[in-house]
Amino acid sequence: MNAADTALIDEFADALWLADGLAKNTLASYRSDLALFAQWLDTVTVRQAHGSPRTGSSLIAGADETAINGYLAYLHARPGGIKSASQRRLMATLRRCYRWLLDQGRLQVDPLLNIDKPGAIQRFPKTLAEKQVEDLLNAPDVATPLGLRDRAMFELLYATGLRVSELVGVRLFEVGLNDNVVRVMGKGSKERLVPLGQIAAEWLQRYIAEARGELLGRHVSDAVFVTTRGSGMTRQMFWTLVKKYALRAGIAPERISPHVLRHAFATHLLNHGADLRVVQLLLGHADISTTQVYTHVARERLKALHRQHHPRG
Repeated sequence: MNAADTALIDEFADALWLADGLAKNTLASYRSDLALFAQWLDTVTVRQAHGSPRTGSSLIAGADETAINGYLAYLHARPGGIKSASQRRLMATLRRCYRWLLDQGRLQVDPLLNIDKPGAIQRFPKTLAEKQVEDLLNAPDVATPLGLRDRAMFELLYATGLRVSELVGVRLFEVGLNDNVVRVMGKGSKERLVPLGQIAAEWLQRYIAEARGELLGRHVSDAVFVTTRGSGMTRQMFWTLVKKYALRAGIAPERISPHVLRHAFATHLLNHGADLRVVQLLLGHADISTTQVYTHVARERLKALHRQHHPRG
């Protein structure tokens, strides 16, 4: 990737952050999509020029409709192709980038003008039965500091429906055990208060009182969930823990992830009569349409229970 494209991606990411306050992970996705596109353009340009030196202009800004279609064809031709969700994200990134370039006056024509948006495929989130969640919550050995920490994390995640990045990012001063609430910084730097159930609050209190100090040792951290190295839990580490305890609980690892527990939180609330708007607020969804997918999951679950237990099901 040439220096001009590196500079363009940095400038674009800064503009997004200033305009919308997008989360770090969202900005990283934009950067990754654009960097891969720039690298492909760089390779094609060098090959077409038979290895001759390139100019210092941005290849992203100079890409036309033919180049973008060529990149999409390249992605589809790779082993395994490109998933529909990944293509939709890529196209959203490119559309936003080229709209920004147009607004800046650095482009006169939108190269995506005649490129159709990929069709959306309705995907319903994976979830777990309540018994499976119960088995997972009981999987850690709470007689050990690590097991007590892991149980508290699972309880908090299932009780609140936090995103995994929100869970590992919770700080001590953001937990109000007297009021049973946790303050969360969500996507787009939007803050919300999420209520804790009594059971989750009790496990969290027990972990903080009995295990957190032992795990920290001489280290200092304001993260609620810490490791024996004295640092905060990471998303990757928590993902590994979920898979480990899933096996222990008899749940197929491919059926579970930290986000599946968030889906279970929402689905189980709706199964027990919660209002969709309330679930939207708890999950931190900006748009109610994002939450509505859970109503399908809840309806299907109720239908399955009806078929199983009703004498005329």
